[in-house]
Amino acid sequence: MTDPSGPAGVAGGSAVHKPPVDWRRRLVLAGVGTAAAIVAYVFATSFLPRWWAHRVGDLVDESTLAGIVAGLVIGALFTLGALLVARAAVRRHRSWKARGLLALATLLIASPNLTTLGIVLGRGNAAHAGERILDVQAPGFRWATLFGVIGGVAAFVGLQYLLTSRRRRRREVDRLRGELRSRDAGEPPS
Repeated sequence: MTDPSGPAGVAGGSAVHKPPVDWRRRLVLAGVGTAAAIVAYVFATSFLPRWWAHRVGDLVDESTLAGIVAGLVIGALFTLGALLVARAAVRRHRSWKARGLLALATLLIASPNLTTLGIVLGRGNAAHAGERILDVQAPGFRWATLFGVIGGVAAFVGLQYLLTSRRRRRREVDRLRGELRSRDAGEPPS
């Protein structure tokens, strides 16, 4: 006897129909997303460079040594942290939602370095103001941040190499142990 509801679970065996696409809802969401992106861009280009330069200036307090140390630490720490989170985002067996959240976390962790980069490469008034603030209140910070970023990338590459070589060695040891067991099982005991 066959099931009268059919394979799709609907009487008569017809396929389940999807509800119609709500275009009005999609347009509203697209408009809200676009407005949020514009607000974020304006915030990132007009407020954030000055704010970040003042925070760094307060931290360094016109000391070249403190500027260099702060730049090295911030550059290395936030680069290494962002790369580790990005590594977790690209690993297999993650949902797209988890990958998206980890990508957002990567951007948030990297934001101090990205903001410093925006100050250095920016062409707007806020970027130029941030440059002037960093020149006076945080000497040495920008270049030290660059070297810290390079150090963070080098630390990540070294850590990745160690983890990969460790996995490779573990597989090799397991393979050799298996060969040893099979050889010992094939030989008569002495």
